[in-house]
Amino acid sequence: MSVAYRILYAIGFTPWEQMAQPPIAGQIGGLFAREEEGREPPYGRALDLGCGSGIWAVELAKRGWDVTGVDFVPKALRRARERAQNAGVEVELEQGEVTDLGAAGVSSGFRLILDFGCFHDELTDEQREQEGREATAVADSDSTLLIMAWKPARRGPLPRGASREEIQAAFPDWRLIDDEAMDVPDGAPGYVRRAEPRFYRLRRS
Repeated sequence: MSVAYRILYAIGFTPWEQMAQPPIAGQIGGLFAREEEGREPPYGRALDLGCGSGIWAVELAKRGWDVTGVDFVPKALRRARERAQNAGVEVELEQGEVTDLGAAGVSSGFRLILDFGCFHDELTDEQREQEGREATAVADSDSTLLIMAWKPARRGPLPRGASREEIQAAFPDWRLIDDEAMDVPDGAPGYVRRAEPRFYRLRRS
């Protein structure tokens, strides 16, 4: 993986964390609530691929999930541990690549898997397929996968995006159930609005 994210965390420039602000945070909360509907906590195991500073991993833990987060940036994981400690929740955090979860020490049996930034960014097509195989290997039989992706485009250093077809191709053992546009706030940068980000929901076949 690129060293770019290590540098960005080192200098404190993490614009993707703006997803934790309204209205996007409320929309993501609704996506989580849909997976929890009709059940009582604890809801089961959840895996946050590319968890960064642990925003969504901690949120899931607060809601009653048993959460594991994976990221390759040590500083991001340190921030995630601090976030979990401040929130009074336990989150298992592993350093490693989303394309090799076994080497990162990730086990199995996850009912909910998130990828809110890795897949559509700098992974090659081969690495996307590897992530798909790794996620499938650790998923429970009725697992749900939530992916956020921008529409495909050439954007230089910005995420290249991923189409519905590209997502489905990387996860052949999953069925893409539905997708919805992200509630991008009016004040978001133009390049984000033009990217037309969407959330995709897949169910293990």
